[in-house]
Amino acid sequence: MPQIPQSLQELSVGQLSARSGAAVSALHFYESKGLIASTRTSGNQRRYSRDALRRVAFVRAAQRVGIPLATIREALAQLPDERTPTREDWARLSEVWRGELDERITQLHRLRDHLTDCIGCGCLSLETCVLSNPDDVNGEKITGSRLMPERRRPPEPEQPPGQP
Repeated sequence: MPQIPQSLQELSVGQLSARSGAAVSALHFYESKGLIASTRTSGNQRRYSRDALRRVAFVRAAQRVGIPLATIREALAQLPDERTPTREDWARLSEVWRGELDERITQLHRLRDHLTDCIGCGCLSLETCVLSNPDDVNGEKITGSRLMPERRRPPEPEQPPGQP
């Protein structure tokens, strides 16, 4: 990983990419979503302050544990501009996010456990299909995953004898 001299306070997008491990396109995306910010040189090139390195690391760590970008943006917005997120910031935010992650884990366990029921069916038309119809309110009235009654084709008119 390339080292950036301590005297260098602004980084080009290429330097930020090389140091953070994030693709240039990802950095542009993060900027478009308000997760990091840049200034422009007189030649219209992006320049990032050194704190962008920690912010990118923060974003990538949060993404790896499944935190949505909108939630990450809200968290970063609570920090003063150009302040590097600290361990304390991460600890505080991760405590808040723990409940969301626990709920997601519970949902995934439920999905995994019910998936086995559907393997034997294949068409998801079990009487109570928790995957295609969670919180099934119509299961007591009709079985299967379809809620609309089948349409019957009208009978074809009879042809007179000798007609094809």
